[in-house]
Amino acid sequence: MPRILVADKIAEAGLERLRNCPEVSVDVRHGLSPAELASIIGDYDGVLVRSAVKITGETLARPGNLSVIARAGVGVDNVDVEAATAAGILVLNTPDANTISTAEHTVAMMLALHHRIAEAHEHVRGGGWNRNAYLGEQLAGRTLGIVGLGRIGRAVAQRARGLEMNVLAHDPFVSGDTALDGTVLLVKDLQEMLRRCDCVTLHAALSADTRHILGAMEIAAMKPGARLINCARGALIDEAALADALNSGRLAGAAVDVFENEPPVGSPLLSAKNILLTPHLAASTAEAQLRVSVDACDAILAYLLRGEIRGPVNVAGMPLHLTPRTRAYLDLCTRLGTILSAWTAEGADRISVSLYGDDLRDVAETLAWQSMIAVLGPRLDVRLTLVNAREQAKRRGIAVEHAILSERRNFPESVVVAVESRGQRHEIEGTVFGDGRPRVLAIDGYRMELVPERSMALIFNDDRPGVIGLVGQAFGQAGINIADMALSRRGKTALMVLKLDAPLPDSLRAVLRQTNPPILSLQTISLPPVENGTILV
Repeated sequence: MPRILVADKIAEAGLERLRNCPEVSVDVRHGLSPAELASIIGDYDGVLVRSAVKITGETLARPGNLSVIARAGVGVDNVDVEAATAAGILVLNTPDANTISTAEHTVAMMLALHHRIAEAHEHVRGGGWNRNAYLGEQLAGRTLGIVGLGRIGRAVAQRARGLEMNVLAHDPFVSGDTALDGTVLLVKDLQEMLRRCDCVTLHAALSADTRHILGAMEIAAMKPGARLINCARGALIDEAALADALNSGRLAGAAVDVFENEPPVGSPLLSAKNILLTPHLAASTAEAQLRVSVDACDAILAYLLRGEIRGPVNVAGMPLHLTPRTRAYLDLCTRLGTILSAWTAEGADRISVSLYGDDLRDVAETLAWQSMIAVLGPRLDVRLTLVNAREQAKRRGIAVEHAILSERRNFPESVVVAVESRGQRHEIEGTVFGDGRPRVLAIDGYRMELVPERSMALIFNDDRPGVIGLVGQAFGQAGINIADMALSRRGKTALMVLKLDAPLPDSLRAVLRQTNPPILSLQTISLPPVENGTILV
């Protein structure tokens, strides 16, 4: 049964999702020290955090069983994604849950800045009534610049258009000249956009490339008298440069919800002129808090129980929702790759997957990486998953390839997994029948039909009379029952694949090597049993 650790405070509605699921075990433990979290995190299959708990590389030094981290929110600054990826751990977030709340907060900050609401409020509280001292500016007809046109950036753009603003946007990952049905003009050069805007709002993700994306040079490029809003990540802005621009009067105002260090002790923004500050409140609405918690809990359950991926941060090249058919072929490739791993004691140079049948096109890349995981997983000192397979293959110089072939073989669909190692090549062909059960169709060109499961022995021998009898006698004397057998011959050699009721002991292995006629090679495999499959139509 999967175990889930809730290490941060989340809405009760999300916790109920977990507690009401009988297929998982849930522990709620808040206030763990970094050392305490690191010492227990490997005991869990999944961990759920909000923003207070940090999962660092040190936290993941001993990942153990951990396969997924779910962040209840969008930003993953508190999760070392690189370390998680290296450990093969999937990182999920909830990208849609707080979109509306953050967009509304951004627009509220923009309105408050232009209408000088905070200043006027303090003026009246102090007994003043000077209406002329707080002359505001309407938003209609002004130009808003949006840095980052993701979900939140688009939501802000839609609301700004509703306020009759002109909207420009800069996002290197959005192609074309316009967005949102032509209502948003895309500007490729950031400084050019900054020069044209009366107000700029940031909605980019924080990365090495975007840290201080608005530094002293960019802030200097902004239109004199413009205003700046940041409800994304504090480190997107050089706080000292922004404070200087505000204090000098070059910028008319700024509204900041996030800071490079939180709480912002010692930040120059705390004493800057014409600034409106909130304590990371953009997503702090009752609706957003409820949604991020529920979405994060649903995401971690979907992955642990069904292999579905919702809100992935660090995985690519696989379908987000696995159909029964896709899961059946992933299982097939796992079994074929595990068999091939018997020939990879000295490593592998190339792993290739050929798929026969156009219907497998959408999952071809995923099947290739799953095969690689099965082939090399038993040989490496790191846990391989679809999260880190690509990185590990690149690090070791292993080529992983896939091809989709329309040629129909003996079955409408089949998969051939091949491994090349030190000039030798081994391949296995398999398919999934309509009953959802995997079948081996060929091993190194030896045709057969066999369900790959449990303890198996692959025996290559000279094709002479008496070999089968000698093998059967040896197994009988060792007290090991042969549950099933597949035989195939090519030229002067033959292959026996035996499914056994018990693992092959070393003593029997030694006996088989001494038979006459000789056994050319013997490989043993252990696979999980095949359960009753789902009917695939």
